[in-house]
Amino acid sequence: QVQLVESGGGSVQSGGSLRLSCAASGITLAHYAVGWFRQAPGKEREGVACFSNSPYSATYYSNSVKERFTGTGDNSKNTVYLQMNNLKPGDTAVYYCAAPVLRCSDWATKNPASGARYWGQGTQVTVSA
Repeated sequence: QVQLVESGGGSVQSGGSLRLSCAASGITLAHYAVGWFRQAPGKEREGVACFSNSPYSATYYSNSVKERFTGTGDNSKNTVYLQMNNLKPGDTAVYYCAAPVLRCSDWATKNPASGARYWGQGTQVTVSA
């Protein structure tokens, strides 16, 4: 049974940082493209980051988080991370990880959420002004 468990969310002030974790069981994240998504109240789920250990897969960050968010992975822990710096109130949302996802090179032209197979339960991030 595949499980993805996110953690690391919380409340921070604008300009602060958080690191989200996504621990997997039943699936080897290193074999797939992994995505981070977020969903704010009343808004559609947005794909914010896609990355893979495959050397043939591009890394994708949405324009709204580029230069501020970084996705990494630790194969020994079967865990991926999303380092979020310089957080803004607009980053407030529930953050989800998913795997496998649409290959990262397609994220700019297709709906990233459409290709996601397994989802975590989400972790809340709240950024105050």
